[in-house]
Amino acid sequence: MTVPIKPALLALVAAVLLLDVAGGPAMAQDDNGAEAVPRPAEVEDGSSTPSDDAASNADEEPEGLRILDADGIDPDDFLWEWRIVAVLADTPNDPAFERQMREINDRADDLFERDVVVITDTDRSSNSPLRQRLRPRGFMLAFIGKDGEIKQRRPAPRTVREINAVIDRFPLRRQEIMERLPSGRD
Repeated sequence: MTVPIKPALLALVAAVLLLDVAGGPAMAQDDNGAEAVPRPAEVEDGSSTPSDDAASNADEEPEGLRILDADGIDPDDFLWEWRIVAVLADTPNDPAFERQMREINDRADDLFERDVVVITDTDRSSNSPLRQRLRPRGFMLAFIGKDGEIKQRRPAPRTVREINAVIDRFPLRRQEIMERLPSGRD
C-alpha cells in the first residue's frame, strides 16, 4: 500500500512541530493523564519518522552555527576548538544587538565554516565570565581567537563579511587556510 505524498509529508511536519513545541519526543500518557514512557511519532501507515533518528542521536553535536547565551558559559571551554564572536548589549531590545543578530542569522554558514560559536549576553546585571572579561559599556561585538586571546572589540554592529575579514587575518586562521589549500589560494 502506498501513502500519498501530501498526507505523509503533513504527518512528518506535524511530528516535527510536536517535537519542537513539546521540547522533546511525544510522550504517551496513561489513563490518569500522567506521562509514561516516550513513544516515537508515527506516520499514518505506522512507520516511524526520520525525527526518531534525530531524537536518538541527541547526544551528538548539532550541525551548524551555535548561538549560546553567556549565562554559565566559560569562554575557556572553547580553547583551541572554536573562535568566539561575542555579542553583548544592555538589553535584548537594543537596536544594535537586534541588527547584529539578524546579520549573523542570515549568514550563519559563513561563520560556521570558520569554527565560530556566537555567545550573547544581554543582561547588564549578569556576572557571566564573558561579561567580566570584556567589560562592555552598551553594545559590544568582540572577537576571541581559538587561543583565548581577545583579538578585537567593536562598538557597533558589523556585517558577516566584515567579521569574516577580521577572522581571516588571525594567524591561526591563515594557517588553517594554508593547510586546506596547499597553494594558499582560493
